[in-house]
Amino acid sequence: MRRFLTAGLLVLGCFLLQTCVFHALAFNEIVPNLLIILTSSFGFMCGRKNGLLVGFFCGLLLDIFYGSVIGFNALVYMYIGFINGSFRKVFFPEDVKLPLCLIALSDIFYSIVTYALQFLLRGRFHFGYYFYHIIIPEVIYTIIVALILYPIILRLNNRLEESEKRSARKFVS
Repeated sequence: MRRFLTAGLLVLGCFLLQTCVFHALAFNEIVPNLLIILTSSFGFMCGRKNGLLVGFFCGLLLDIFYGSVIGFNALVYMYIGFINGSFRKVFFPEDVKLPLCLIALSDIFYSIVTYALQFLLRGRFHFGYYFYHIIIPEVIYTIIVALILYPIILRLNNRLEESEKRSARKFVS
């Protein structure tokens, strides 16, 4: 229950930070994707199911407030959370290289899927421009913010796991 509440507060907090605070800190209309950081982190820290659920709610919030179609972002974020959950067995909390690589790849995947399904199908064939002026700067900005946000998420996850272990020992005893 505590993990569910914490995840919900993190989703809401990251959504508010991404849509309100970081729009004021945007570089050339580029904003870091905090919800990708959160979805990827929950995926490889907690597994496929938790990554999928966090991704669904992150995407659903984006769809409700900013999407033209309800469900598009929810579906893409669910895939991102599920795929990142596949890396749980090779996740080590001390190693920061794998999480940063997965976050970067997730952001690139999200941007390419968004381009393909929302722009390319409308006849806008400027992928080179989109890639170099939108995708790459967003990935770099997201990684820089992930260097700050990821340790916070990791610390929260470790505290939740310790709390769950303590309560499990009390239940067994």
